Amino acid sequence: MERLLTAMKAAAEATRLRLLVLCAHGDLTVSDLVQILGQSQPRVSRHLRLLTEAGLVDRNREGSWVYYRLAQQGSGAALAQTLVDSVPDDDATVRRDLGRLEDLMKERAQRAEDYFQRVAARWDEIRALYVRDDEVEALLRRLVIQEKVSDLLDIGTGTGRILEIMAPQVERAVGIDLSADMLMIARSKLERARLRNCVVRKGDMYHLPVAPASFDAVTIHQVLHYAERPAQAIEEAARVLRPQGRLFIVDFKAHALDYLRDQHEHRWLGFDDERIESWLQEAGLELAEYKELKGDPLTISIWTARRVQSDVQATAA
Repeated sequence: MERLLTAMKAAAEATRLRLLVLCAHGDLTVSDLVQILGQSQPRVSRHLRLLTEAGLVDRNREGSWVYYRLAQQGSGAALAQTLVDSVPDDDATVRRDLGRLEDLMKERAQRAEDYFQRVAARWDEIRALYVRDDEVEALLRRLVIQEKVSDLLDIGTGTGRILEIMAPQVERAVGIDLSADMLMIARSKLERARLRNCVVRKGDMYHLPVAPASFDAVTIHQVLHYAERPAQAIEEAARVLRPQGRLFIVDFKAHALDYLRDQHEHRWLGFDDERIESWLQEAGLELAEYKELKGDPLTISIWTARRVQSDVQATAA
Protein backbone atom coordinates (compact mmCIF):
# COMPACT_ATOMS: atom_id res chain seq x y z
CA MET A 1 0.00 0.00 0.00
CA GLU A 2 2.75 2.46 0.98
CA ARG A 3 4.71 1.83 -2.22
CA LEU A 4 1.60 2.38 -4.33
CA LEU A 5 0.86 5.67 -2.60
CA THR A 6 4.47 6.79 -3.11
CA ALA A 7 4.27 5.99 -6.81
CA MET A 8 0.99 7.85 -7.22
CA LYS A 9 2.38 10.90 -5.40
CA ALA A 10 5.46 10.82 -7.62
CA ALA A 11 3.32 10.89 -10.76
CA ALA A 12 0.90 13.55 -9.49
CA GLU A 13 2.73 16.51 -11.01
CA ALA A 14 2.40 17.96 -14.51
CA THR A 15 6.04 17.75 -15.60
CA ARG A 16 6.49 14.25 -14.19
CA LEU A 17 3.39 13.05 -16.01
CA ARG A 18 4.78 14.53 -19.24
CA LEU A 19 8.05 12.68 -18.56
CA LEU A 20 6.19 9.39 -18.16
CA VAL A 21 4.48 9.86 -21.52
CA LEU A 22 7.78 10.66 -23.24
CA CYS A 23 9.62 7.75 -21.59
CA ALA A 24 6.90 5.41 -22.85
CA HIS A 25 8.13 6.07 -26.39
CA GLY A 26 11.72 4.91 -26.01
CA ASP A 27 15.08 5.40 -24.28
CA LEU A 28 15.76 9.07 -23.59
CA THR A 29 18.60 10.91 -21.88
CA VAL A 30 18.32 13.90 -19.57
CA SER A 31 19.62 16.05 -22.44
CA ASP A 32 16.89 14.71 -24.73
CA LEU A 33 14.21 15.49 -22.17
CA VAL A 34 15.62 18.95 -21.41
CA GLN A 35 15.49 19.73 -25.13
CA ILE A 36 11.89 18.52 -25.44
CA LEU A 37 10.49 20.08 -22.27
CA GLY A 38 12.45 23.31 -22.42
CA GLN A 39 13.23 23.09 -18.71
CA SER A 40 16.54 23.22 -16.82
CA GLN A 41 18.71 20.15 -16.45
CA PRO A 42 18.62 20.15 -12.62
CA ARG A 43 14.83 20.33 -12.61
CA VAL A 44 14.40 17.51 -15.12
CA SER A 45 16.96 15.38 -13.27
CA ARG A 46 15.12 15.90 -9.99
CA HIS A 47 11.81 14.82 -11.51
CA LEU A 48 13.43 11.74 -13.05
CA ARG A 49 14.99 10.78 -9.74
CA LEU A 50 11.58 10.83 -8.05
CA LEU A 51 10.01 8.76 -10.82
CA THR A 52 12.87 6.26 -10.73
CA GLU A 53 12.74 5.90 -6.95
CA ALA A 54 8.98 5.29 -7.21
CA GLY A 55 9.55 2.45 -9.69
CA LEU A 56 7.73 4.21 -12.53
CA VAL A 57 10.81 4.73 -14.71
CA ASP A 58 13.81 2.50 -15.43
CA ARG A 59 17.29 4.09 -15.31
CA ASN A 60 20.07 2.50 -17.36
CA ARG A 61 23.67 3.72 -17.58
CA GLU A 62 25.72 3.22 -20.76
CA GLY A 63 29.20 4.61 -20.23
CA SER A 64 28.84 8.34 -19.60
CA TRP A 65 25.21 8.34 -20.79
CA VAL A 66 22.13 7.49 -18.73
CA TYR A 67 18.89 6.46 -20.45
CA TYR A 68 15.40 6.58 -18.98
CA ARG A 69 12.42 4.52 -20.08
CA LEU A 70 8.96 3.74 -18.72
CA ALA A 71 9.30 0.87 -16.22
CA GLN A 72 9.12 -2.50 -17.95
CA GLN A 73 8.91 -4.76 -14.91
CA GLY A 74 8.33 -4.48 -11.19
CA SER A 75 5.52 -3.21 -9.03
CA GLY A 76 5.38 0.21 -10.69
CA ALA A 77 5.31 -0.92 -14.32
CA ALA A 78 1.56 -1.55 -14.57
CA LEU A 79 0.72 1.72 -12.82
CA ALA A 80 3.09 3.67 -15.07
CA GLN A 81 1.49 2.24 -18.20
CA THR A 82 -2.01 2.90 -16.84
CA LEU A 83 -1.13 6.54 -16.17
CA VAL A 84 0.30 7.00 -19.65
CA ASP A 85 -2.75 5.40 -21.24
CA SER A 86 -4.99 7.75 -19.25
CA VAL A 87 -3.47 10.93 -20.68
CA PRO A 88 -5.87 12.39 -23.31
CA ASP A 89 -4.56 12.07 -26.89
CA ASP A 90 -5.73 15.59 -27.70
CA ASP A 91 -3.86 17.29 -24.85
CA ALA A 92 -2.05 20.26 -26.42
CA THR A 93 1.03 20.03 -24.19
CA VAL A 94 1.48 16.32 -24.80
CA ARG A 95 1.01 16.77 -28.56
CA ARG A 96 3.74 19.42 -28.54
CA ASP A 97 6.07 17.19 -26.50
CA LEU A 98 5.54 14.25 -28.85
CA GLY A 99 6.10 16.47 -31.87
CA ARG A 100 9.46 17.53 -30.45
CA LEU A 101 10.24 13.91 -29.66
CA GLU A 102 9.50 13.00 -33.27
CA ASP A 103 11.97 15.66 -34.45
CA LEU A 104 14.56 14.29 -32.03
CA MET A 105 14.03 10.76 -33.33
CA LYS A 106 14.50 11.96 -36.90
CA GLU A 107 17.84 13.49 -35.92
CA ARG A 108 18.88 10.21 -34.31
CA ALA A 109 17.77 8.29 -37.38
CA GLN A 110 19.88 10.51 -39.63
CA ARG A 111 22.97 10.03 -37.45
CA ALA A 112 22.39 6.28 -37.45
CA GLU A 113 21.95 6.23 -41.23
CA ASP A 114 25.16 8.21 -41.73
CA TYR A 115 27.08 5.76 -39.57
CA PHE A 116 25.53 2.73 -41.25
CA GLN A 117 26.48 4.04 -44.69
CA ARG A 118 30.11 4.23 -43.58
CA VAL A 119 30.21 0.57 -42.57
CA ALA A 120 27.59 -0.95 -44.88
CA ALA A 121 30.04 -1.80 -47.66
CA ARG A 122 32.00 -4.03 -45.30
CA TRP A 123 28.86 -5.83 -44.14
CA ASP A 124 27.51 -6.22 -47.69
CA GLU A 125 30.73 -7.95 -48.70
CA ILE A 126 30.31 -10.48 -45.90
CA ARG A 127 26.62 -11.04 -46.68
CA ALA A 128 27.46 -11.82 -50.31
CA LEU A 129 29.37 -14.90 -49.16
CA TYR A 130 26.44 -16.82 -47.75
CA VAL A 131 22.69 -17.40 -47.63
CA ARG A 132 20.37 -14.41 -47.99
CA ASP A 133 19.46 -12.73 -44.71
CA ASP A 134 15.72 -13.11 -45.25
CA GLU A 135 16.03 -16.90 -45.55
CA VAL A 136 18.01 -17.16 -42.33
CA GLU A 137 15.69 -14.78 -40.50
CA ALA A 138 12.57 -16.62 -41.67
CA LEU A 139 13.91 -19.95 -40.43
CA LEU A 140 15.05 -18.52 -37.10
CA ARG A 141 11.69 -16.82 -36.62
CA ARG A 142 9.83 -20.12 -37.22
CA LEU A 143 12.04 -21.93 -34.73
CA VAL A 144 11.50 -19.28 -32.03
CA ILE A 145 7.76 -18.95 -32.63
CA GLN A 146 7.13 -22.67 -32.19
CA GLU A 147 8.53 -22.36 -28.65
CA LYS A 148 5.85 -19.80 -27.62
CA VAL A 149 8.37 -17.32 -26.26
CA SER A 150 7.28 -14.55 -23.89
CA ASP A 151 10.64 -12.94 -23.01
CA LEU A 152 13.48 -12.93 -25.55
CA LEU A 153 17.11 -11.87 -25.14
CA ASP A 154 19.31 -11.17 -28.18
CA ILE A 155 23.03 -11.22 -27.38
CA GLY A 156 25.21 -9.05 -29.60
CA THR A 157 22.12 -7.43 -31.04
CA GLY A 158 24.05 -5.08 -33.35
CA THR A 159 21.52 -3.01 -35.30
CA GLY A 160 18.61 -4.72 -33.52
CA ARG A 161 17.43 -6.71 -36.54
CA ILE A 162 16.52 -9.82 -34.53
CA LEU A 163 14.43 -7.68 -32.17
CA GLU A 164 12.62 -6.20 -35.16
CA ILE A 165 11.61 -9.53 -36.65
CA MET A 166 10.70 -11.13 -33.30
CA ALA A 167 8.87 -8.20 -31.70
CA PRO A 168 5.36 -9.10 -32.97
CA GLN A 169 5.69 -12.63 -31.53
CA VAL A 170 6.96 -11.92 -28.01
CA GLU A 171 5.84 -9.84 -25.05
CA ARG A 172 9.29 -8.45 -24.31
CA ALA A 173 12.56 -8.43 -26.24
CA VAL A 174 15.89 -7.17 -24.93
CA GLY A 175 19.01 -6.65 -27.03
CA ILE A 176 22.50 -6.49 -25.51
CA ASP A 177 25.54 -5.08 -27.29
CA LEU A 178 28.85 -3.53 -26.28
CA SER A 179 29.05 -1.07 -29.18
CA ALA A 180 27.58 2.38 -28.57
CA ASP A 181 27.42 2.98 -32.33
CA MET A 182 25.44 -0.20 -32.92
CA LEU A 183 23.10 0.64 -30.06
CA MET A 184 22.51 4.05 -31.61
CA ILE A 185 21.40 2.38 -34.85
CA ALA A 186 19.27 -0.20 -33.05
CA ARG A 187 17.55 2.40 -30.89
CA SER A 188 16.74 4.53 -33.91
CA LYS A 189 15.27 1.61 -35.86
CA LEU A 190 13.14 0.42 -32.96
CA GLU A 191 11.86 3.93 -32.32
CA ARG A 192 10.90 4.44 -35.96
CA ALA A 193 9.10 1.09 -36.00
CA ARG A 194 7.31 1.97 -32.72
CA LEU A 195 8.34 -1.35 -31.19
CA ARG A 196 7.78 -0.42 -27.57
CA ASN A 197 8.13 -3.98 -26.28
CA CYS A 198 11.79 -3.90 -27.36
CA VAL A 199 14.71 -2.34 -25.50
CA VAL A 200 18.46 -2.33 -26.08
CA ARG A 201 21.10 -2.14 -23.38
CA LYS A 202 24.87 -1.84 -23.31
CA GLY A 203 26.50 -4.92 -21.90
CA ASP A 204 29.17 -7.58 -22.24
CA MET A 205 28.10 -11.00 -23.52
CA TYR A 206 30.38 -12.61 -20.94
CA HIS A 207 28.69 -10.72 -18.09
CA LEU A 208 25.11 -10.05 -19.12
CA PRO A 209 23.38 -7.28 -17.13
CA VAL A 210 20.29 -9.44 -16.54
CA ALA A 211 19.10 -11.73 -13.75
CA PRO A 212 19.42 -15.53 -13.81
CA ALA A 213 16.53 -17.52 -15.30
CA SER A 214 14.81 -14.41 -16.69
CA PHE A 215 14.23 -15.33 -20.35
CA ASP A 216 12.35 -18.03 -22.25
CA ALA A 217 14.69 -17.80 -25.22
CA VAL A 218 18.11 -16.39 -26.06
CA THR A 219 19.45 -15.76 -29.57
CA ILE A 220 23.11 -15.40 -30.53
CA HIS A 221 22.98 -14.40 -34.19
CA GLN A 222 26.26 -14.18 -36.14
CA VAL A 223 28.22 -13.23 -33.03
CA LEU A 224 30.23 -16.25 -31.86
CA HIS A 225 32.76 -16.13 -34.71
CA TYR A 226 33.89 -12.74 -33.34
CA ALA A 227 34.12 -13.96 -29.73
CA GLU A 228 37.40 -14.67 -27.97
CA ARG A 229 35.63 -17.04 -25.56
CA PRO A 230 32.55 -18.59 -27.25
CA ALA A 231 32.18 -21.25 -24.55
CA GLN A 232 31.92 -18.58 -21.87
CA ALA A 233 29.33 -16.67 -23.92
CA ILE A 234 27.23 -19.82 -24.22
CA GLU A 235 27.58 -20.50 -20.49
CA GLU A 236 26.39 -16.97 -19.72
CA ALA A 237 23.44 -17.40 -22.08
CA ALA A 238 22.51 -20.61 -20.27
CA ARG A 239 22.57 -18.75 -16.94
CA VAL A 240 19.74 -16.42 -17.96
CA LEU A 241 17.50 -19.13 -19.44
CA ARG A 242 14.43 -20.26 -17.56
CA PRO A 243 13.64 -23.96 -17.06
CA GLN A 244 12.93 -25.47 -20.49
CA GLY A 245 14.26 -22.30 -22.08
CA ARG A 246 15.86 -22.41 -25.53
CA LEU A 247 19.12 -21.06 -26.89
CA PHE A 248 19.32 -20.37 -30.64
CA ILE A 249 22.82 -20.02 -32.10
CA VAL A 250 23.13 -18.83 -35.70
CA ASP A 251 26.60 -18.87 -37.20
CA PHE A 252 28.82 -20.17 -39.99
CA LYS A 253 29.48 -23.83 -40.40
CA ALA A 254 33.24 -24.53 -40.24
CA HIS A 255 34.99 -23.22 -43.38
CA ALA A 256 38.45 -22.38 -44.72
CA LEU A 257 38.16 -18.71 -45.78
CA ASP A 258 41.16 -17.59 -43.77
CA TYR A 259 41.15 -14.01 -45.13
CA LEU A 260 38.04 -13.29 -43.07
CA ARG A 261 40.30 -13.21 -40.00
CA ASP A 262 42.46 -10.39 -41.34
CA GLN A 263 39.97 -8.40 -43.38
CA HIS A 264 36.85 -8.76 -41.24
CA GLU A 265 38.14 -9.53 -37.73
CA HIS A 266 36.68 -13.04 -37.55
CA ARG A 267 38.18 -14.88 -34.59
CA TRP A 268 36.81 -18.28 -35.66
CA LEU A 269 36.36 -19.78 -39.13
CA GLY A 270 32.91 -21.08 -38.32
CA PHE A 271 32.13 -24.04 -36.07
CA ASP A 272 31.62 -27.75 -36.47
CA ASP A 273 28.77 -29.54 -34.72
CA GLU A 274 31.02 -31.38 -32.29
CA ARG A 275 32.57 -28.18 -30.95
CA ILE A 276 29.22 -26.46 -30.47
CA GLU A 277 27.66 -29.51 -28.83
CA SER A 278 30.62 -29.81 -26.46
CA TRP A 279 30.24 -26.18 -25.38
CA LEU A 280 26.50 -26.66 -24.91
CA GLN A 281 27.01 -29.67 -22.68
CA GLU A 282 29.55 -27.81 -20.56
CA ALA A 283 26.95 -25.07 -20.06
CA GLY A 284 24.25 -27.51 -18.93
CA LEU A 285 22.43 -27.45 -22.26
CA GLU A 286 21.65 -30.16 -24.78
CA LEU A 287 21.32 -29.90 -28.53
CA ALA A 288 17.64 -30.24 -29.42
CA GLU A 289 17.62 -29.42 -33.13
CA TYR A 290 19.98 -28.55 -35.95
CA LYS A 291 19.21 -26.74 -39.20
CA GLU A 292 21.47 -25.90 -42.10
CA LEU A 293 21.15 -23.42 -44.97
CA LYS A 294 23.73 -24.00 -47.67
CA GLY A 295 25.31 -20.96 -49.29
CA ASP A 296 28.15 -20.30 -51.69
CA PRO A 297 30.75 -20.69 -50.36
CA LEU A 298 29.62 -20.37 -46.74
CA THR A 299 26.85 -22.32 -45.01
CA ILE A 300 24.73 -21.04 -42.13
CA SER A 301 23.96 -23.34 -39.21
CA ILE A 302 21.25 -22.90 -36.59
CA TRP A 303 21.74 -24.87 -33.39
CA THR A 304 18.79 -25.03 -30.99
CA ALA A 305 19.62 -26.07 -27.42
CA ARG A 306 17.52 -26.44 -24.29
CA ARG A 307 18.19 -26.42 -20.57
CA VAL A 308 18.84 -29.92 -19.29
CA GLN A 309 16.19 -30.82 -16.72
CA SER A 310 18.65 -32.21 -14.19
CA ASP A 311 20.59 -28.94 -14.39
CA VAL A 312 17.43 -26.97 -13.69
CA GLN A 313 16.63 -29.13 -10.66
CA ALA A 314 20.14 -28.79 -9.33
CA THR A 315 19.97 -25.02 -9.68
CA ALA A 316 16.61 -24.88 -7.91
CA ALA A 317 17.93 -27.02 -5.10
